[in-house]
Amino acid sequence: MADQDRKSGELRCMVITPDRQVLDVSAQSVVLPAHDGQIGVLRNRAPLLCKLGIGVLKLQTGGKERKLFVDGGFAQVRENDVTVLTTDALEPNQIDRGSAEAALSSAKNLRITDDDSLAARTDAITRAATQLSLAGG
Repeated sequence: MADQDRKSGELRCMVITPDRQVLDVSAQSVVLPAHDGQIGVLRNRAPLLCKLGIGVLKLQTGGKERKLFVDGGFAQVRENDVTVLTTDALEPNQIDRGSAEAALSSAKNLRITDDDSLAARTDAITRAATQLSLAGG
């Protein structure tokens, strides 16, 4: 999408996983789930490269809020383009509530033996809980 195709005051937001391009839309604002907190992006923001955490990507498009689950990765903001590279991205209607509940239960039962297993358990719980909250539960 060329810059001239966008309305004045809008950003281009692309979300890409290893399997597919999930999203390519114009947005008035984007909120990124960075690894250390949320980052809001408006038009003409200074360039940025950040590590993403497991969380919810929020976009304001056409006066409506749109949300996507993102499973970590990286984001780049440059010249009013927001590019998100993530392992997985799901719209709320793509989340299977039963699978997310099972994943949360399983994650809570993971045994912690060292720092790596603690981090894996924490990420698994965050992943499942975030999906459940987006799925309406």
